[in-house]
Amino acid sequence: MLTKEELKLFIDEDMASVKKQQALTGARYYDAEHDIKNCRLFFYNSDGQLVEDTTRANVKIPHPFFTELTDQATQYILSGDDPFVVSDDPDLQDELDSRFNNNDDFRAELSDLITDCQTKGFAYMYALKDANDKMRFTCADAIGVIEVEGRFAGDGKDHVIYWYIDRIDKDGHRIKKIQDWDDSETHYYTQDDEGEIQDDADEIYNPRPHVLYTKGDGKTYGEALGFVPFFRLDNNKKQFSNLKPVKELIDDYDMMASSLSNNLIDFDHPLYVVKGFQGHNLDELQQNLKTKKMIGTAPDGGVEIHTVDVPFEARKTKMELNEKNIYRFGFGLNLSDLKDTSATTNIAIKAAYSLLDLRCNRLETQLKRFLRKVVNVVIDEINKEQGTDYQTDSVHFEFTHEVMLNEQENATIEKTDAEKKQIEINTLISLQSVIGDEQVVRMICDILDIDYDDIKDQIPKDDPYADLESQLGGEGNGIEQPDEGSPESGAE
Repeated sequence: MLTKEELKLFIDEDMASVKKQQALTGARYYDAEHDIKNCRLFFYNSDGQLVEDTTRANVKIPHPFFTELTDQATQYILSGDDPFVVSDDPDLQDELDSRFNNNDDFRAELSDLITDCQTKGFAYMYALKDANDKMRFTCADAIGVIEVEGRFAGDGKDHVIYWYIDRIDKDGHRIKKIQDWDDSETHYYTQDDEGEIQDDADEIYNPRPHVLYTKGDGKTYGEALGFVPFFRLDNNKKQFSNLKPVKELIDDYDMMASSLSNNLIDFDHPLYVVKGFQGHNLDELQQNLKTKKMIGTAPDGGVEIHTVDVPFEARKTKMELNEKNIYRFGFGLNLSDLKDTSATTNIAIKAAYSLLDLRCNRLETQLKRFLRKVVNVVIDEINKEQGTDYQTDSVHFEFTHEVMLNEQENATIEKTDAEKKQIEINTLISLQSVIGDEQVVRMICDILDIDYDDIKDQIPKDDPYADLESQLGGEGNGIEQPDEGSPESGAE
């Protein structure tokens, strides 16, 4: 195990790393805690000193574009109803469905994992056994996970350190829980703020084997998994957050919108220029303007009212450009491009999804590699429990996506297809005398996607078209029976 001094050293170094600082920034922006909230206004006073201006309006409005971009991809990847862990073996598929595809708990944890990965650049899931002795997986906060290679550890073994804030006590101290995982057991510690790391007195078994279970004799036994049960999903090779290419654009949008609000607040009242004012002081003038709506001036005096033009159009244009670029470089779906959905064709909708498709396909490549590691663990467990010999090579991963479509256009397409089938069927019936009854019926079945062998025994032998429409699916198929004596019937 790692010593307490090693634990503290690894935790302190990790929190100071550039990787974790970028991850913290991504987490902040996902929670709409933008840099605009730290904006302060300053001016130089008469003594030439830079002081903070507390009289002017200082609106701070964060616009959570990053939250939308992240949630778009997460929901899009998991939007399909089809299984995403697939096997050609029916028995193995049943096991995979119960553990992955139809397991709401796993899908919820996977959703958190994908969101965490995009937000911070990497994400972790760890494995543990539930009360039914089944392996289940839980998403871990990537900020608190530290991988330690064996060459840097005193015992020469690979470790994963996982820490999180358990609570804040009545004195405001943060109580931190620390776990040290290796391939056989877990050590538990606590830390008060940045003080010394102590053994966790709340844990009965410390160190604790990966799996604890009780047999019929009432005794508790432990079991090691034989590996460090943490699995990492990377957003990309460099583990960058999706915030990186759009952060400055979002900050600029926040600044433009907040500055516009500040202008409207600061210049919402006109400026009065009073000439030849007859009164005691300016306070009286201000009071008269507010209450009586009138003031007195000298014979040659007057009042001029001036307003300040707020650069509204310029700021609006800049904000629209920023919004467009945020979705463009953030590879997201900009719903403002689909305002009139009734007039938007399916081709235009698919084109609007193209950037989101590109981003999700890239992430799904990483996700499949991650799921392969998880499935390996589960299949090993299934083989041990059931004495089977399932192979992970028989498992593959498929993600289907749901895309909004123009229902009116779909209905038009279906109507056109039905009319096309009707014309094809009428043409075949008119050729009955040339190609024969059986061939006509076979070709009609192909058009209607019906198995000819299933209905051939139900077709009357003397007149195959007498009840053809009802045999092939009832009314509405668009089949017109030729009249007797007509050229189409083949009568002479």
